[in-house]
Amino acid sequence: MSPPEILFNVIPIWVGVYTLTAIFFGVATFILYKDAIRLILLGQQSDLTKNKLQRFTGILKPVFGQSKVLQSFSLKTDLAGLAHMFIFWGFLSFALSYVLFIFGDSISDRFSEIILTPKGVQVFASYLDILAIIFLFVIFLGIVRRWLKTPRRLSFDLTQKLDAAIILGFITLLMCLTIMTEAFYVSGNGTGSHAEALIGKAIGKALISANISQSLGLLLHEICWWLHVLLILSFSIVIPLSKHTHLLGAPVNFFFRSLESPGTLTTPNLAESDAFGALNVKDFTWKQLLDGYACAVCGRCSDVCPANFSGKSLSPMHIVASLKDHTQKVGPSIIKGSSIEQANPLVPNEIPQEAIWDCLTCGACVYECPVGVEHVQTIVDVRRHLVMEKAEIPETGQTALISLEQRGHPWRGTTYGRTDWMADMKIPTIDENPDADYLLWIGCTSALDKRGHAVARSLARVLQRANVDFAVLGQKETCTGDPARRLGNEYLYQNMANQTIDNLKAHKVTKIITLCPHCFNVMKNEYPHLQGEFEVTHYSKFVDELISTGKLNTIGEIKETVSYHDSCYLGRQNNIYEEPRSVASSIPGLNLLEMNKNREKGFCCGAGGGHAWLEENRGTRTNHMRTDQFLETGADTVAVSCPFCLQMFDEGLSSRDGSKKRKAVDLIELVDESTTKTNEK
Repeated sequence: MSPPEILFNVIPIWVGVYTLTAIFFGVATFILYKDAIRLILLGQQSDLTKNKLQRFTGILKPVFGQSKVLQSFSLKTDLAGLAHMFIFWGFLSFALSYVLFIFGDSISDRFSEIILTPKGVQVFASYLDILAIIFLFVIFLGIVRRWLKTPRRLSFDLTQKLDAAIILGFITLLMCLTIMTEAFYVSGNGTGSHAEALIGKAIGKALISANISQSLGLLLHEICWWLHVLLILSFSIVIPLSKHTHLLGAPVNFFFRSLESPGTLTTPNLAESDAFGALNVKDFTWKQLLDGYACAVCGRCSDVCPANFSGKSLSPMHIVASLKDHTQKVGPSIIKGSSIEQANPLVPNEIPQEAIWDCLTCGACVYECPVGVEHVQTIVDVRRHLVMEKAEIPETGQTALISLEQRGHPWRGTTYGRTDWMADMKIPTIDENPDADYLLWIGCTSALDKRGHAVARSLARVLQRANVDFAVLGQKETCTGDPARRLGNEYLYQNMANQTIDNLKAHKVTKIITLCPHCFNVMKNEYPHLQGEFEVTHYSKFVDELISTGKLNTIGEIKETVSYHDSCYLGRQNNIYEEPRSVASSIPGLNLLEMNKNREKGFCCGAGGGHAWLEENRGTRTNHMRTDQFLETGADTVAVSCPFCLQMFDEGLSSRDGSKKRKAVDLIELVDESTTKTNEK
């Protein structure tokens, strides 16, 4: 794309190019600082600068490899990720061409030839021409998909704004100018190394055949070239004024992402906190405010959100976008010292309070997000403020918190004690076997719920058959505090967690086997923040190792078709997918069928985020939706590895006609049955 020689026959081209660039970039920088940077810096400081090499390398795959947008790629149902990757790499190709052919060649018309060689320039120019045609085709498909055959994730109000149309228009015009600038150059000059772009050259020859004068060709070439420059520079201003701020925000957001396990929440120092949780702009961290500017408003997070999918108020995308909008509305006044935000609170003015309580903290939104937004932490921080500052929480949630505080467990009304599950079983307590290799952590639900008793007994029997040296805390076991944390009462959580940590340390416990994924997650990932360092393993992983090492034999046949449900706090939050399936596959006769939504794409049972104790009175019950997904497989049994999931499926199956022949079991019950048959042989 050869530049004209002189602007207005007076000014060297490079002077015009670099002057315009300085003006446009200056305006863009001012807008970016005014509307984004200074507002983001209103947030709380957050130490996210450690492990710089790990943070930098973590950018490469999702940004340059486009791995996150390709997660949902399907030739049949979703080509958007592939199209986005093509546009991204095409954008980089054109950016390189602008450096060479505009900023370089405007100084010296041989700049690009020195860098690429004359032949290289010809090849690159032809590549850009072909790329422009493909771009136009992809844009056409994008228009059809966005406005004619709109998928669910693009049907939200936010995804229907004009931003996308403006950018698609920009790119379309840019591609047309790319081709026609070359074509008019050919019609005006007839030849030249920069005129070897295949399509542009062909159109240029056609223009010559149509008797377009050389002077007109040169004039049109000059007009198109300058329009090209102005359009490119205008894009620098469009970016900070639209959702395409994510082009700048996403790499930065990935760099400053949390390096913790996905299910890990921050642990604030409550003794030094002026306010609990977050509701005002200055309560959030700058990273949480940055999330809004990194957001691409693509709808992926809301599309996979079980709460949104089941007709609730929650839309993770709207949470992030609303926080950004709120920051832009009140931020300038806050900088001036105004207290305007007190009269215009984020909740409920921008975000309805029920949306905050709809969240299941399942992490589907965080996993799906292509730009590193961390929705769950923001939602939980708002919960913390509502609960600890305003005492605003759904009544059933408050009942669970009171029970936790008064009884050490969330199951108000239970008539069972901590050791009832192991009646008639010879299971030593930690006092009876203080040197046990492992502590078996039962958890509240398995200890205090009748259905959970059978699961706990099965796990104990399996460990005994494998000659595992273990003990239990018995009456000394209390709740880990996880429900309090997910429900927003961070103060109660830290008290209960510290109590548990002190109890474990007093008994010199180092290795723990958990039955519940929620207990597993909080003890493994969050207790270390309170100096609670233990080697914690979920039973599914532990039993898989017992089987693989020959310490446990599952040779008793079970003729059933089973579909395994991934617990969110075992799967997405801790990346344990294969071990439970390996355990199931080790049982002879058992045929494993997958639900449509499985592994990373798994659908929450409906109990996460404290919803085991919150009433679900809007939309469709989440556990009923998941139950229907199981019934679609045609399997006899749904196997779980979480006491809450078991409760949800039991209720879901009981509510569905024709499902009496189907049952829900814990995976360890199948192992228990198989190993019982083994012993009988």
